[in-house]
Amino acid sequence: MAEWLLSASRQRRVKAMTAAAGSAGRAAVPFLLCALLAPGGAYVLDDSDGLGREFDGIGAVSGGGATSRLLVNYPEPYRSQILDYLFKPNFGASLHILKVEIGGDGQTTDGTEPSHMHYALDENYFRGYEWWLMKEAKKRNPNITLIGLPWSFPGWLGKGFDWPYVNLQLTAYYVVTWIVGAKRYHDLDIDYIGIWNERSYNANYIKILRKMLNSQGLQRVKIIASDNLWESISAAMLLDAELFKVVDVIGAHYPGTHSVKDARLTGKKLWSSEDFSTLNSDTGAGCWGRILNQNYVNGYMTSTIAWNLVASYYEQLPYGRCGLMTAQEPWSGHYVVESPVWVSAHTTQFTQPGWYYLKTVGHLEKGGSYVALTDGLGNLTIIIETMSHKHSKCIRPFLPYFNVSQQFATFVLKGSFSEIPELQVWYTKLGKTSERFLFKQLDSLWLLDSNGSFTLKLQEDELFTLTTLTTGRKGSYLPPPKSQRFPSTYKDDFNVDYPFFSEAPNFADQTGVFEYFTNMEDPGEHHFTLRQVLNQRPITWAADASNTISIIGDYNWTNLTIKCDVYIETPDTGGVFIAGRVNKGGILIRSARGIFFWIFANGSYRVTGDLAGWIIYALGHVEVTAKTWYTLTLTIKGRFASGMLNDKSLWTDIPVNFPKNGWAAIGTHSFEFAQFDNFHVEATH
Repeated sequence: MAEWLLSASRQRRVKAMTAAAGSAGRAAVPFLLCALLAPGGAYVLDDSDGLGREFDGIGAVSGGGATSRLLVNYPEPYRSQILDYLFKPNFGASLHILKVEIGGDGQTTDGTEPSHMHYALDENYFRGYEWWLMKEAKKRNPNITLIGLPWSFPGWLGKGFDWPYVNLQLTAYYVVTWIVGAKRYHDLDIDYIGIWNERSYNANYIKILRKMLNSQGLQRVKIIASDNLWESISAAMLLDAELFKVVDVIGAHYPGTHSVKDARLTGKKLWSSEDFSTLNSDTGAGCWGRILNQNYVNGYMTSTIAWNLVASYYEQLPYGRCGLMTAQEPWSGHYVVESPVWVSAHTTQFTQPGWYYLKTVGHLEKGGSYVALTDGLGNLTIIIETMSHKHSKCIRPFLPYFNVSQQFATFVLKGSFSEIPELQVWYTKLGKTSERFLFKQLDSLWLLDSNGSFTLKLQEDELFTLTTLTTGRKGSYLPPPKSQRFPSTYKDDFNVDYPFFSEAPNFADQTGVFEYFTNMEDPGEHHFTLRQVLNQRPITWAADASNTISIIGDYNWTNLTIKCDVYIETPDTGGVFIAGRVNKGGILIRSARGIFFWIFANGSYRVTGDLAGWIIYALGHVEVTAKTWYTLTLTIKGRFASGMLNDKSLWTDIPVNFPKNGWAAIGTHSFEFAQFDNFHVEATH
């Protein structure tokens, strides 16, 4: 297809004609000739009978959880380049919406994100990185829509229960403080707020949340519910007038391009408020291209939001590389602008929230779909996709088989669009490298003497955008540095007086929250440390471990020595560990295996083959107590491991056959305060 179009472009270019006749003479003759050769169905694009639904934008999720964790550590200029590819208008993905996790201290897929209120009387609006990310997005696109949604909640809200609806006023207060804090401390206006990601909603809670927002002067903040399935929330809204009134948007996750009758009956805005979640290969790009069109064609969804924004987490965590682009190597500066970025651009660069879909959208006769949108001021954007079944499967839900084959599609512009003289053409072809094009601008299409009609030859796995807008651009920078493995020698003494981020670089918390800490009791060597700060289990979204743990390094590490100073704060029951070859994280963290070296405040030590402590390799008594600094050293070489306490051998040559490789880690026995300092790894693969 691309070769044919390019030759057609060349044919148009070589036609010698006067400037006066140029615009008419450049009408897309090859397109029309094709129509004569192989007649197909005509698709009318018309606004005479009014317009369809209002378009609310295309976006992505940061969080749910810790998906942007490694992005913040990137050196400049690479970090800014990544942000430009995601948010800068008319440059890359040019996203209209950024949805972030309201950190709740719990494991929410690939890690934990810190809450602004770890404890009942605690408020801190500078933890984590979502505040920073929202500001960076706003810096590039002041009109970007911001959404906040909780996955987990800090434990104190549950009053002893793993449930956020024990005290509805308290949970609403907690969420509203986040919105108020966003404005007060960061000048960020949150546009939409969600309820509880993919978990139960409570109708009374939603009503209380609306009242509390209003009482704080936040009438402009809209409520989206319930970030789960269509059925329950839409049926409840039809039966409950007050609930109907307070829910502004019905948001469903992974709807498979379809909505349900009850949702449509409400007349409310319908969004696919989380979708995609697919490896960012060309198949992932095909998935994204197909659903961006068909979520509206099949399901009347006016916004689609990808999980996730950027794959900035260790790749071996669950759903590795399921971001629109990949930035998982802050130590090297390497990143990859993946094809979903350019698939996004086909829609985002040529539409804006507030535009309207035409009523005349639909499926193509031989597979694929088309949508058209207008700003009501004469501009028109048409997006056509022909993604094949094989190359557009999303991770979920199941995709019934369909066929796409070569076809000629004639489009006829009517109504206010009939006089459009010219359309810009942008083209993507996914698949084989030899035929692959990503967001390539072709010669524009002249329509002056074609009665507003044109014909395209369409083959499978293609995307076309035809638009009156001339602002599209395929942004680029010089290639980033080459990919490199995590440094085999790594040290961090955590001596940062005023840290810009609350978390130390490259540590990825998997249960619990580890933050920079200034130890006022120790003006000496351990004045600045890393501290585990949760003292109770959060209201969980996933299966958090019973122990806290933060991982770091290269998953392929085999032979390594980990050395770290540790400080147990809890007398009698407290305990800490260092570990190597940790083989699981994210939502699978409870079942993590590895080699774990523990010491406890009761004067004992253990060596276990798993985080949960079921597989015991060794145990014994040792001179250890709380409120004292100790140095732990764990050496793993081949099939044996040894451990030292304060540089003296404590246990040696314990056989360890599994796992063969994994991350390094630090952590605590329970949800308890503890400190870590002078972390040091020496590794060989």
